[in-house]
Amino acid sequence: MSVKHAKPNFSQSQVAETVKRLFGLTASEISSLPSYDDQNFFIDPIEGGKYVLKIMNSEDSKNPAQIEVQTHAMSVLHQNGLPAQTALPNISGQLMSLEEIDCGYGSQKYLVRLLTYLPGTTISKVPLTPQLLYETGKMAATMDTILQEMVHPDLAVLERDNFIWSLSNIPLLEPYIHLFDGDPLEKVVKSVLYQYKTSVIPKRCNFRKCINHGDFNDLNVLVQPDERDGRHRISGILDFGDMNSGYYIHELAITIMYMMIEHPKPIEVGGPVLAGWESVLPLNEAEKDCLFVLVLSRFCQSIVLARYSVSLHPENAEYLMITSKKGVHILSQLWELGKEQVEKLWFQTAAQFSDNK
Repeated sequence: MSVKHAKPNFSQSQVAETVKRLFGLTASEISSLPSYDDQNFFIDPIEGGKYVLKIMNSEDSKNPAQIEVQTHAMSVLHQNGLPAQTALPNISGQLMSLEEIDCGYGSQKYLVRLLTYLPGTTISKVPLTPQLLYETGKMAATMDTILQEMVHPDLAVLERDNFIWSLSNIPLLEPYIHLFDGDPLEKVVKSVLYQYKTSVIPKRCNFRKCINHGDFNDLNVLVQPDERDGRHRISGILDFGDMNSGYYIHELAITIMYMMIEHPKPIEVGGPVLAGWESVLPLNEAEKDCLFVLVLSRFCQSIVLARYSVSLHPENAEYLMITSKKGVHILSQLWELGKEQVEKLWFQTAAQFSDNK
């Protein structure tokens, strides 16, 4: 998202009025939840139930068909037993509505949905045990296999050719490299982009296509302790705003990258996540060969685009730079270790993990 004032800035009173007018609910509690591009609010109405009001940024709100497909995907996953939110109809019977409101930048239009509230804490706040990493990989693969079977008349909107967060579009980062302004990391990022163009793009024809969630990250996965054994289990999958037509290997690379961000020994994350993934969907040779560079490519996306977003939204710098700050160190470490050493560790650990299952 490249427009400076696209992110909504609803006040609590505007949220209360919107919830009352659209859904007939009187909020006894409203609290802000984190979001990169949009606005999310926890709503506790006196009528009962717990919800999340999601207000899309004004740019994405221009693509209602895309939001409709995302909402449908959430419902499909929910129907298939996965812990995804579902949208509630408003008093007109619609799952979303376009609201014209002035948030301080003049009157703009925002798509508004009321979603079910999922209990749990973000996976970023709990110890990432090998078992939980395995479950995360397994959940990501299961999610994509279900999404690939989804039917909807507007699926073509997921062909997002110039979507800068798609792992198909890594070369689109090149115009932003100047933001490093001589930072030593610039050399690493340029090298990864070169590796992507020379080693990933030629093999892409052998990747298996699917629909990607596209942002299976440490803030979009919720967990809860299991009453039986105290182990954390995945209790929620959030934020389908980056859904796009991609490849199974992209989702795996994204999942590994974000779980590395939260782990005290990031290099050890890949094996258990990979084992969980392959328990559902074993990789083919081309996918295996490109996994390392795709993980590095996702780090580059996160670091480059965070710097760009901070230049637009300095007031939101702390949230925008969460992943980027840790990512800089991990990217450098992975690059220094090299493809052969990292892949050997990941694939050997995955094989051992599977053998012990």
